[in-house]
Amino acid sequence: MSQQSPAKVQSMDRALFAKLTGGLGDQATVGKLAAAFGQVYGEFLPDFIKTETGLDVSIAYAGCRSGLMNDLIAGLGGNYALANGSLRNWAPKFVLGCGSGFIMTLMEHMLGALPESIEAPVPRPLSTIELDLAVMVFDKIANVLRSAVNAAGGFEPYLDPPYNIENRPKPVADQADEFAAAITMMISLGKTVSEIVVIIPQQVLLRTVVSAPRAKNPSAASEAWTEQLSEQVRRSQVTLEARIRLQSLTLNTISRLAVGDVIPFMDAGDVRVEVSANSKDLYICEFGRSGENYTVRVKDNVNSDDELLRHLMN
Repeated sequence: MSQQSPAKVQSMDRALFAKLTGGLGDQATVGKLAAAFGQVYGEFLPDFIKTETGLDVSIAYAGCRSGLMNDLIAGLGGNYALANGSLRNWAPKFVLGCGSGFIMTLMEHMLGALPESIEAPVPRPLSTIELDLAVMVFDKIANVLRSAVNAAGGFEPYLDPPYNIENRPKPVADQADEFAAAITMMISLGKTVSEIVVIIPQQVLLRTVVSAPRAKNPSAASEAWTEQLSEQVRRSQVTLEARIRLQSLTLNTISRLAVGDVIPFMDAGDVRVEVSANSKDLYICEFGRSGENYTVRVKDNVNSDDELLRHLMN
């Protein structure tokens, strides 16, 4: 023992202490509990999503990893959306994760794209609008979790706003971490295969009795849920840009421009303005002024509402 590094001795002592105090379980016990969660998600969540959205989703348990919570989260890699959560009388904190590809593909479906035209997206961090949609997805994942653990009191889970894993704050160096289990499920929607991950502190997991949630009839809420998803997208804030064409100048003239020089608009009458968002043209407008503010007045749409929404999600 004297020949081992201090860091390794400290790591061994920490794991041993966690085992003695119920904060770290053996592989067989943790794996059995994780598989029980995987079974609940596999049996319950696809039917729920099918009833709510009409979409066929399949979920399969993919395994469990054990380790310190921050290490497990870092091990997910990039292109994940995360949501920090808690459930009264069960867990003061847990973390939900979802591969960005599933959210992106779900957005395509919700905006009316033909299923056969939707290809598996290239993984990337989610846009602001997609993170708004992720709120609804994580809410459903958390509610399955709540039903499976039957926490006393019937409290609803609390979730922080979702965020891209790339934006997760770095752990404080001297802040205590705890052992956790990362329960992974594969979720398939059309040609897209992503992961759902539920990361639970083992102190909580080891005293949890997992039970399948009682069958419910969510059909009454189906239409409302779909409308809520669409409304969530439409309420998202988008930055607009306006372009006004200026008169052509030679490179020689441009190179000599100085402070105070004036460049006229291309249009001599009503000035044409092209308004865009995310590099997508939205409207043809005319330039004007209202009081002390410069304005643009919409004259024509460039694309249909569905086409605009489908583009803006990116």
